[in-house]
Amino acid sequence: MTTWFTVIPSPIDDLLLATDGRALTGLYMAPHSIGLGFERDDEHPVLVEAAHQLTTWFAGERLDFDLELAPAGTEFQRRVWAELRRIDYGETISYGELARRVGRPGAARAVGLANGRNPISIIVPCHRVIGADGSLTGYGGGLERKRRLLDLEGRLAGGRLPI
Repeated sequence: MTTWFTVIPSPIDDLLLATDGRALTGLYMAPHSIGLGFERDDEHPVLVEAAHQLTTWFAGERLDFDLELAPAGTEFQRRVWAELRRIDYGETISYGELARRVGRPGAARAVGLANGRNPISIIVPCHRVIGADGSLTGYGGGLERKRRLLDLEGRLAGGRLPI
């Protein structure tokens, strides 16, 4: 099975976007290597639209995304990722709150692991999940990128986030 990809610049570094041909399947931050079966296509309609929406999001002209997504994961992971998409722009929640929202109170660690396996970062906003004490914790793209994303949303939402 072929996966098409493109790489776009962003304020937090280059982003690799991937599609199965019908939906976005991945958004990865540099450095990221591609596997066998990946083929570059900077003109693929799914990737062009995702790039456009990301560019307007980073510019503060968009608060959410309207893209077909197909993240590969377990049923539990997909449930966590769906709940991440319900966190409003400029808002943060704790891992414990996310666990409660997916019907697994007390499973903050499992939710954290699912959060860390999110293959479509930014669009599925795993950066909006923070520690119970308001601290920045774990982020596959690195804590500095997480801080920059939260800072961007905080400024554009009218203030700084409590981090």
